[in-house]
Amino acid sequence: MKYKSGNQCTDCIRWEQDQEWAGTLVKNFSLVTYNDFAKEMVAQFKFRGDYVLAAVFAAFMKKKLSSIQFDVMVPIPLSDERLYERGFNQSEALIQACGHEPRRLLSRIHTEKQSKKSRSERIHLSQVFQIVHTIPNQKILLIDDIYTTGSTLRHAAKCLKEAGAHSISSVTFARG
Repeated sequence: MKYKSGNQCTDCIRWEQDQEWAGTLVKNFSLVTYNDFAKEMVAQFKFRGDYVLAAVFAAFMKKKLSSIQFDVMVPIPLSDERLYERGFNQSEALIQACGHEPRRLLSRIHTEKQSKKSRSERIHLSQVFQIVHTIPNQKILLIDDIYTTGSTLRHAAKCLKEAGAHSISSVTFARG
């Protein structure tokens, strides 16, 4: 894989070398490579509303979830505007399809779509998440559909860490 160095992805190495971000996210697990087939499936699910694909993706996720210790699963939230536009939160759909209850600990400030931003713009985002509920000393597992630069997950993890979370890991369906 072009984005790995040894047993660690180069994004994680880069994030951990930055003192502002070091230690915010313990580890991310991605289940498939974001190749042309995965792109089409995620687009069908996320942008064309094929909600039933959550069950297909969950089949991949359940096995990984059984090997991770966590207290609560937290979806990456959508802004109210994006949720209205899309009709569902894909991260919550994945959690529910895996048989878990999503804990909505974060809210998101509405901004331009991530897919419209360059890699550099994604990495240098300002904080878009806010804490809705605190649950100190919990092992939190963030769930999202795609890991591209790690920025979304790191920002969410930082917000949760500052609110007292014990640790934050994440699972994404695909790695871009």
